[in-house]
Amino acid sequence: MLKKICNVLNVLIMVCLLVIALVMLGPKLIGGETLSVISGSMEPNIPVGSIVVIDKGETDSLKVDDVITYRISDNTMVTHRIVSIDQEKQEVVTKGDANDVVDGSPVSFSNIVGKVMFHVPYLGYMAVYVKTPLGIAAICGVVFVILLLNFLPDLLSKDDKENK
Repeated sequence: MLKKICNVLNVLIMVCLLVIALVMLGPKLIGGETLSVISGSMEPNIPVGSIVVIDKGETDSLKVDDVITYRISDNTMVTHRIVSIDQEKQEVVTKGDANDVVDGSPVSFSNIVGKVMFHVPYLGYMAVYVKTPLGIAAICGVVFVILLLNFLPDLLSKDDKENK
């Protein structure tokens, strides 16, 4: 009975880890990108702590109301909605859904990283958390639990056989 419980728990943990890995790494395999949302400018449509999955497609296919991610500096990207497109100047005007006014300056097509395909709430917190020392310790803890669930039934059954 204990072996069945440990196996079920082990399978559940592994399935959860596989789903998380597919969401976080799958888009990279097909040329996309995943980023964590750390501000509330797109709420309630894209909440803080979400992961956005970006398609690094052509800027020619963009249209008004598309949600895009664009680069404002080497290390900073923003995800906002397109409110207008100027094909002549090769720029878009964007606005966060939670903001009352459009962004201060237009975004050049060359700064657009891609179009947001979908988002997964709360997974961004995990993506940011695992890069911290406490997050690394949590990953080690999960690995330890998986190993424990694999070997615990065998260890306990040996003790039971020795006692008999």
